[in-house]
Amino acid sequence: MDVGFPDTTYLVYLERIMSSNLSKPWQTVLDQITTWARINSPWAIHFNSGSCNGCDIEILATLTPRYDLERFGIKLQGSPRHADVLICTGPVSRQARDRLLRTYEQMHEPKFVVAVGACALSGGVFKDCYNVMDGVENVIPVDAYIPGCPPRPEAVIDGIVKLLGSLQEPPAGETAAGEITAATEIAAANGNG
Repeated sequence: MDVGFPDTTYLVYLERIMSSNLSKPWQTVLDQITTWARINSPWAIHFNSGSCNGCDIEILATLTPRYDLERFGIKLQGSPRHADVLICTGPVSRQARDRLLRTYEQMHEPKFVVAVGACALSGGVFKDCYNVMDGVENVIPVDAYIPGCPPRPEAVIDGIVKLLGSLQEPPAGETAAGEITAATEIAAANGNG
């Protein structure tokens, strides 16, 4: 079978592949496919932890044809077991704290939390009330913050898209495991690289 390079180079390449850990390349490919699917088709669940419903109306507006959040592949889901992104609005009240934790724990890994509105960030106008525990970050870890009272639908879309964009980039200092391609390995085997 002719693949476009001398047989000896091909044999050196096959020997290198066979001697390496075969599960690592497959795991890398599976991780890349999973990340691609997670970025291009995230499912979100909305949780109101005690807001005035201003932010809730703006989140629902993002789903209308005018703003069309679904063009980014984002789908609002009713079950936390199927959701990737938890969108929280409002300050966390003592009554909603346990429900928020239970919803967060029911989500599968990796899970991401977006705090929407001034109340979800710091407690907003409800800060220092007897039944309010301030922002969402005091109860669960938050990955993205969208300020505003209430934030515009464009701001909600921008915040969620930026969260998805940050998932696409590898962390600083890390490189993808599959960076070395077959061509560079063949060139190294020939002594050209």
